[in-house]
Parts: sequence; C-alpha cells; structure tokens
Amino acid sequence: MPRSKEFDPDAAVGEAMELFWTQGYATTSPQQLGERMGIGRGSLYNAFKSKHALFELVLRRYHDLEAIKAIEFLEQPGPVKERVRRLLRMLIESDLNDPQRRGCLITNTAIELAGRDETATKLVARTFDRLEDALEAVIQEGQRSGELEPGLEPRSVASFLLNAINGLRVLGKTAEDSSRLDRVVEMVLRSF
Repeated sequence: MPRSKEFDPDAAVGEAMELFWTQGYATTSPQQLGERMGIGRGSLYNAFKSKHALFELVLRRYHDLEAIKAIEFLEQPGPVKERVRRLLRMLIESDLNDPQRRGCLITNTAIELAGRDETATKLVARTFDRLEDALEAVIQEGQRSGELEPGLEPRSVASFLLNAINGLRVLGKTAEDSSRLDRVVEMVLRSF
C-alpha cells in the first residue's frame, strides 16, 4: 500500500509561489523551498520532480490567481477607460501596499528568465497573451459603444496597454509613493 503524503501539495505550491515571488527563481534553493514548504528535499523531488517543475506549477498558479483577477477587472460593467483606470490603480495599490515590493511574478520572471528558459518564456507569454486578448476585447467594446474612436487599431492599443502595465509593475518595485505611477496612468488614458 502506498504511503500517503504527509503534506498538502496545494498548500506547498502556494508556499513555493511566495518564496519564488520574493526571491526569484535563480536565488531560491531547493533547501529553502523545502524549509518553506515544510518538507524534506527528498519529498520535494518525489512530489514535484525538480525545482524547475515546481516553478512551472507556481507560474500556472499565479496565472490562475493573479492574472485572471486583472482580466475580471476588465470584464466589469462601466465605461472602458474607467475600467482600465481601475485595473491600473488596483495594480499600483497592490504593488505599493506590498512591504517587500515584489511586483508581478510574471513580469519578474520575464525579466529574469525570458529568452533563457523556454518553458518559463512560454508560460509568461501565455499570461501576456491572455491579458492582451482581454484588453483588445475591452477596446473593441469601447469602439462599438462609441466611447472610443473607431479608427483605433484594437490590438495595437492592447499591446500598448500591456506594455504600460508591465512598466508600472517594474516602476512600482522602487516607487516611494504613487505620484510617478499616477502620471503614467493619466498619460496612458489620454492616449486612446
């Protein structure tokens, strides 16, 4: 009869996510992961195969929890520009209220690993694509309602907004207050 696992794998992935989010992939050791997750190194490898496989699970979890939250902000009712403003403000407040200033795990992973880690690059791109699709949909909605100019190229505006979001997430890691970030938001909203 197989032994039952002495830990909750879902909770363990949550703890790993917090550690990777705080420290990044490269500087997080298997020993630190085991300690944070409350399991031995052998159990870590038995349950998750490798540090990298665990990191993949973490990126998927983050996508499902955090990236989907951003998309849900865009799907709320109301004027398009106000929804975009609320999303940007929510991200700024989230970043500034985090004492560790971790920013966005997906953005951090893009900076740390994109181009050097094929799987991480694909998982980051998947999240960026999903958010860009949601941004494009809200721009198209604004055009249909007459709130936004019909001549705008929705995908280009969505790409611009995705870039602005990632820039805000990076700036938020070092901002002393929201003043610079607020200026960015106002310029972004004037641009479309």
